[in-house]
Amino acid sequence: MRKYGLIGKSLDHSFSKKYFDELFSWDGSGNTFELFPLENISDLPSLLKSEPALKGLAVTIPYKESVMHYLDRLDESALLTGAVNCISIGTQIAGFNTDVTGFEESFKPLLEPHHKGALIFGTGGASKAVQFVLNKLRIPYMLVSRDQLKGISYNSIDADLLSKYPVLINCTPAGMYPAIHETLPIPFHLISNRNLLFDMVYNPEETLFLKEGKSRGAKTENGLRMLYIQAEVNLAIWEGRG
Repeated sequence: MRKYGLIGKSLDHSFSKKYFDELFSWDGSGNTFELFPLENISDLPSLLKSEPALKGLAVTIPYKESVMHYLDRLDESALLTGAVNCISIGTQIAGFNTDVTGFEESFKPLLEPHHKGALIFGTGGASKAVQFVLNKLRIPYMLVSRDQLKGISYNSIDADLLSKYPVLINCTPAGMYPAIHETLPIPFHLISNRNLLFDMVYNPEETLFLKEGKSRGAKTENGLRMLYIQAEVNLAIWEGRG
């Protein structure tokens, strides 16, 4: 029997808990998955000491970047993105970025020939995985941030920019439960059927960001399929198959 878990903040509505509980109930492995909310990432070493049976952890907001300082080894995906969302625990504590695989495999089938540029909203750990994939796919992108040192401002988004960058990817928590009435401050009236809106948020399944896009004919996708793929890869890593 192995124990796995999730670290982050605000974990009450975690996808991972439900997913792995159902999986381990079905496969009869006796494995367990627990939530470990951490007030500070500096609490990680004491968590690992108090839970010697832990063999793997998933990492979510806001620790995908800061957790790297507490790991013995980083794989190539973590090194190149500067973010970790999966930790294997053995003789070494190793970090991986499976957001990369999850995003790439859920995003690529959505692309159409005119989707030749992207606007990425947010600059955190999830954004870094998206940037990695877009670089791999040779899709130019611009970062949009409230911090003008990290990207262009939301106020600079206009019709010309949206024609050059028709793919819009939300890597912020905007619209995530319980703040379901929040969305990004972008000119939705300029969205059309030439746009693709991808939201990393999966709860609710259709955020206001996606609703606004769909009502104007845009192709939309939430982060749920990405999460399923990422969870499968996480388990493979924890079990030594990945």
